[in-house]
Amino acid sequence: MMDAVKLAVIGVILLLAGGAAVAAGALPAAEALAIGDRVWPILLFVVAVTVVAELAASAGVFDVTADALARLSRRRTVLLWLCVAALAVASTAFLSLDTTAVLLTPVAVAVARAHRLDPLPFAFTTVWLANTASLFLPVSNLTNLLAADRLGGEPWHFLALLGPSAIVAVLVPVALLWLVHRRALRDRFAPSPPPEIADVVQLRLAGVVVIVLLPLLVSGIPPWIPAGVAAVLLVALFLWRSPRSLRLALVPWQLVVFASGLFLAVAVLESLGSRIVLDAAAGTGEDVPALWRLSGLGMLTANGVNNLPAYLALESVADSPARLAALLIGVNAGPLITPWASLATLLWHQRLHALGVDIPWRRYVRLGLVAAPVTVALAVLPLAL
Repeated sequence: MMDAVKLAVIGVILLLAGGAAVAAGALPAAEALAIGDRVWPILLFVVAVTVVAELAASAGVFDVTADALARLSRRRTVLLWLCVAALAVASTAFLSLDTTAVLLTPVAVAVARAHRLDPLPFAFTTVWLANTASLFLPVSNLTNLLAADRLGGEPWHFLALLGPSAIVAVLVPVALLWLVHRRALRDRFAPSPPPEIADVVQLRLAGVVVIVLLPLLVSGIPPWIPAGVAAVLLVALFLWRSPRSLRLALVPWQLVVFASGLFLAVAVLESLGSRIVLDAAAGTGEDVPALWRLSGLGMLTANGVNNLPAYLALESVADSPARLAALLIGVNAGPLITPWASLATLLWHQRLHALGVDIPWRRYVRLGLVAAPVTVALAVLPLAL
C-alpha cells in the first residue's frame, strides 16, 4: 500500500533523477525552469484547498451537510444514497477529487452506519465519483488545471466543452452502482440523532468561508488566490477557536513532492524521445473512433502507472480542444481499475481501512473493468457533437 511517506520518497527519487538529468544535459535547464513556472500556481492551489477542506471537515461542515441530506431523503435508502452521490459530485467539482476521497468517504460511511445500512454502496460511490466527476471544472483535478490554459483559461470555457461529458461520466457510474447494489438500496432506514458539534460559532464561520469560496473558484480569478485567502481565514479562525487542531499534517507536502517529481520525470522522458512512440499510439483526428483511441490510451496509461503522469506524457499528442478533452476523459474518468491509477483511490482505501471497512482489491478491479471502459466510451460521445 502506497502511504504518504512512500509517496514522498518516490517524489524525492524522481526529483533527484530529474536533477541528474538536468546536470547531465538530458533536460535543458531552461525547460526545467519553465516547468516550475507552469506548475507552482497549481501546487499552491492544491495545498490551499486541502487545508480548507481539512479544517472545514474538522469544524463539522461535512457532517452537518450529510445530516441535512439524510433528513432530506425522507428515510428512503435510495434517496439517501443519491444525496450522498450529489454531495460527492459537488465536493469533487469544487474542492477536487482528493477532497472527496479523503474527507467525504468517512462521512458517507458514518452516515450509512448511523442508519444501519450497508456502507459498501456509499464507499464505492465516493471513490468512483471522485474520479469521474472530476471533469466539470479546472479545479476538480490537477490534470484539468494543467489543461485549462489550452482550453481558453476561463472555467466556463472548460465547462462548455467538457460539461456534457462530465454529466455522462457521473450518470453511468451511478447507474452501474445502482444495478450492483439495488437490493441493499431498496429499504427504508431509521432516523439517527444529529451530529454533535463542539463549537457552533466555528462551524458557522467555516461554513460561510466555504460557501463564499465555491463561486470564486469558477469566477475566472486564478484558483490559488481565493483558495489561499480561504485557507488563511480558516487558519485564523482555528487559531482563535481551537488552536490545538492546527498541525503541520494539514499541509499535503508529500503530494507536492510527489507531483513535482512526476512533472520533472515526464519532462525528462519527453526529452529522451518518448513523444515519438506516443504519437504513433495516439493517432490523429477528431472523429469518434479517433477520440476513443486517444481516451482509451489515456485510460490504459492511467491504470498502468497513474493518471497524472499519463496526462503529462500524452498532453503533447492532444493537439486540439476536442482531443485534449478526450484525453482528460480517459485519465480522469478511466482510473477505476487499478489501485494506483489515481492518488484519490489510494487515499480512499486508506480511509476505509482506518474505518474498518474491507473492500478487496479483486472486487474493486472486477467492477472497474466494466465501469471504466463503458464510462469513458460514452463520455466521449458528446465531444462528437
